Amino acid sequence: MPSVRDKIQQQIFRLNGLAMNEFDLSQPPGDPGLYGPESVIWRVHGDFSSMLCGGISALLMQMLHPLALAGVWDHSTFRDDMMGRLRRTSQFIAVTTFGNTADANTLIERVRRIHLKVNGVDACGTPYAASDPALLTWVHVAETSRFLASHLRYKNPQLTLADQDRYYAEAAVVAEALGAEQVPKTVQAVEDYFVAMRPQLRCDARTREVLSLLLSAPAPSWQARPAMKAMMMAGIELLPGWAQAQFGFQFSAPRRQIIRQRVKLLAAMLRWSIRRGAYQRAMARMGRE
Repeated sequence: MPSVRDKIQQQIFRLNGLAMNEFDLSQPPGDPGLYGPESVIWRVHGDFSSMLCGGISALLMQMLHPLALAGVWDHSTFRDDMMGRLRRTSQFIAVTTFGNTADANTLIERVRRIHLKVNGVDACGTPYAASDPALLTWVHVAETSRFLASHLRYKNPQLTLADQDRYYAEAAVVAEALGAEQVPKTVQAVEDYFVAMRPQLRCDARTREVLSLLLSAPAPSWQARPAMKAMMMAGIELLPGWAQAQFGFQFSAPRRQIIRQRVKLLAAMLRWSIRRGAYQRAMARMGRE
């Protein structure tokens, strides 16, 4: 009979791309993949709790760009299958970060081909293409900035500025392989990038519907529902102040404290439960369990 620890781990795997069982992160032995165990990106992406928070925040940040939103709105099944969408995104991150070299490149090429088919016009009639280098850069920076912000808040606040810069430089490898250009690769460059991008961002009816769908996304079980709700609120609270304001959120200091304390307690439980996550499987492949 599975232990409580195993049951929690099974619930977690139902949320992420490992449940798809398409790629084996534990094989072949010794293959470092695109980064290897000495990279900063393995440390940042290796903590499921902070990555879940960061992923929720990243999706909302990405949807503030009208062209990114239009691509998802017109060509994704997220409105009917939110969890499937999140699992596929999780799979891409796990395999490109922790997978062997061949699998990582296979998945990058698959996504490149998908992007070539995703084009149209947004709600205002502006043309978009998912393969547009500038749009790819937006999606990438919105995502990685939230992953790093969540890592700093919920895993390792002492991560040095030099390592934060290394993280952005490492993560840019996949973004550029997908076709992104002029990818910012330091903390300062990312901050400058957001200042430059803010005039292009907006929160409209479609953006708010994405928020509503995310908040009502089904949990893998009734037992997981309170934890999912806490993570969702933490993802929103992780957004920069200007992005929170666009969504109409304003958190008091006591409310922020409650949200963060809940997630820290949840994170401790999840870290105790997960023994065969993407990071652990990749480390086993490298003989470093």
